[in-house]
Amino acid sequence: MKVILISLFSVFFVMQSFAQQSNGKVVANIKSTELSKVSITSSDGTLITTNDFGDFYITKSGTYTFSKEGYISKILYIDITTFTLVELMPITEILNEITITTDNFQSQLKNLPTAISVLNTSQINLNNSANIAPILNTIPGIYMHNGTLTTNRVTIRGIGSRNLFGTSKIRAYYEDIPLTNGSGASTVEDIEMSTLGQIEILKGPSSSIYGAGLGGTIQLIPNKGLYTSTSINTNYTFGSYGMQKYLLQASLGNQKNKAKFSYSNLHSDGYRKNNKTDRQTITIASNHFVNNSNKLTFVASYIDLKAFIPSSINEDDYLNNPTSSAFTWGRSKGFEDYKKGLFGLSWEHIYNNNTKQKTSVFTSFLDSYEPRPFNILQEETYGIGLRTRVISKVTLFQKQLDWTLGGEFFKDSNSYQTFENLYNDFPPEEGSVQGDLSSDFKEKRHYINVFFDSSYKLSENITTSFGFNINHTSYSLNDKFIDDGVNFSGDFDFNTIISPKFGLTYQLTKQSILYASISHGFSPPSLEETLLPDGLINTNIKPESGWNYEIGSRGEIFNKSLHYDIAIYKMIVKDLLVARRASDDQFIGVNAGKTNYNGIELSLGYNLLNTTNLKINSNNAFAYNAFKFDTFINDSEDYSGNDLTGVPDFTLNSILNFDTSFGLYGLLNYNHVGKIPLRDDNTIYSESYQLVNSKLGYKSNKTKKLQFDLFIGFNNIFNEKYASMLSINASSFGGSAPRYYYPGEPSNYYAGLNLKYLLK
Repeated sequence: MKVILISLFSVFFVMQSFAQQSNGKVVANIKSTELSKVSITSSDGTLITTNDFGDFYITKSGTYTFSKEGYISKILYIDITTFTLVELMPITEILNEITITTDNFQSQLKNLPTAISVLNTSQINLNNSANIAPILNTIPGIYMHNGTLTTNRVTIRGIGSRNLFGTSKIRAYYEDIPLTNGSGASTVEDIEMSTLGQIEILKGPSSSIYGAGLGGTIQLIPNKGLYTSTSINTNYTFGSYGMQKYLLQASLGNQKNKAKFSYSNLHSDGYRKNNKTDRQTITIASNHFVNNSNKLTFVASYIDLKAFIPSSINEDDYLNNPTSSAFTWGRSKGFEDYKKGLFGLSWEHIYNNNTKQKTSVFTSFLDSYEPRPFNILQEETYGIGLRTRVISKVTLFQKQLDWTLGGEFFKDSNSYQTFENLYNDFPPEEGSVQGDLSSDFKEKRHYINVFFDSSYKLSENITTSFGFNINHTSYSLNDKFIDDGVNFSGDFDFNTIISPKFGLTYQLTKQSILYASISHGFSPPSLEETLLPDGLINTNIKPESGWNYEIGSRGEIFNKSLHYDIAIYKMIVKDLLVARRASDDQFIGVNAGKTNYNGIELSLGYNLLNTTNLKINSNNAFAYNAFKFDTFINDSEDYSGNDLTGVPDFTLNSILNFDTSFGLYGLLNYNHVGKIPLRDDNTIYSESYQLVNSKLGYKSNKTKKLQFDLFIGFNNIFNEKYASMLSINASSFGGSAPRYYYPGEPSNYYAGLNLKYLLK
């Protein structure tokens, strides 16, 4: 770690000496993506534009205006004897113009033939920075179960809803570093929210870009500061249930380098018993333009967390004693205690005006200790990977063809042991006590993706796209504990999977498009799901796979005051993976049938008022989910035709916010979640619920050296009783009632102060 930091500082301060080949380059703020077709106007009216890689060439020093639709214009003096990096800030109200980084060709949102949602910095900050769930739940098609700050499940279009613990069957990235491990589990809640500049969510299969992941991909993009600014920022937030959070950030910027360093410390006593959480994070994110042809990006995240686990409770406790924890979890004082690190370095090289290459190398580690009522789990995981792609364009039949060819390799090693938990043999105040070794495993998991993607402009209004992904996934398991007479050791290779994608875009107007797409996706089972109780590997188990058929439209109307995004889709998933419980902590994977996912998603954003002194905006998101088991037979029970478990039938989220020129701002957020089936037989549904949240703040003038932001927020204003997370198909042991419910927090508040000092 010390070597990495020393190298980073060295790179940061010496890179200015490299030779340049142009006057400068224009990039977007958040991810430093090159901006093409930026208009550059001199004081005498001469107009030039940037090329496809953001480069500009001028012959005379002077004052120039840089402008591009969707970005705030900037006026700068350009000295032709030095290289100038120009950074444009996006206009937050015009999301359709934003350049999307999850797309292989970094296209504008309005031009993409697929369902993508974007959250900018102001939207990420609409609630408190301790919990990402209220933010993700503003997006149609996304539903994040939120049991505690560290117990969550993210679903995209219903995919992943039946996962028993955590998030699976979607891909997640921090910049270009996978947050998804070798078993397909993702943890987006670990990342410090205050470090994020943008969130992009690709809904539906995204195999030609990111490989495995039926539901889609979440990319968290860190804020790396500004090239033109150096500042120090500190924040203190406090709230209900003992929540306190400290944040310290330093941003460094010069002409060709920028970096942001963040430290956060979060504490919460929690709403429920056995619910205390402590988390510290250190984050580094930086960009470095070596010269006109080379750019480096470095990201690192370190998390140190200890969180007690209240677990789910039965219906009687949910209704009458919601602050309680599950008896066995409270008695054993169950918790998770881990240290986790992510590190990645990306290099982007421009070969010529038509071709560039981007390569990322990354590594990660996890050191975890988790006492649970049924055992104590201790594990260590180390992962490495590489992702590279060539992006180019050629002329074919007098039309431009954009294409990319690349690959991704990932490998991790997971060593884990379980021990007896002897808490029942000791006084209640003792909590968990480690006993004898019960199991000792070492997993090795790796996959290789080769992908191709292309976009071809057939005519002025019609663009086609085609891509595919070739995936090979394999596992190996070494059972180092064979005293129980069962040896689970073995290797498992899945068949190579080819996943194609087809897309078509029609330009309705300059500001609106119609698109259609067909894409294939897949999600392999985890290694644990391939094992049988007798120690044999189930060679008949298959990955879930499906085809997604989608039409949609997005754009802006009424003089760009109303932007809309609508998608209608049908996804058919076969070989549905079902986790059949074999014991308290063992589940067997079974391919049990086929599921139909039919849905409609609609986003509407309206600028109600846009004056110099006052801006009022409304953002609305609606999703209708008609998800049903087509053919589903599990252990002789036929659930065909039933509603898919774990997903609401519809969601509605509306935000009304205002911002004034003198610093006062605020918002009102309404969230409606429909009923959710809790069992595959559909005998029990959760009740629908409605939440109303609010936030009010005052911030100082951004032109001052010392800036402040004072805010207060209230969540669940009307004290709605609801379950914020549900345990699907919960079992009943020893005659006890099934534990389906994680109670949501009643009315609560938070408040805070943010101070920022500009050094330059």
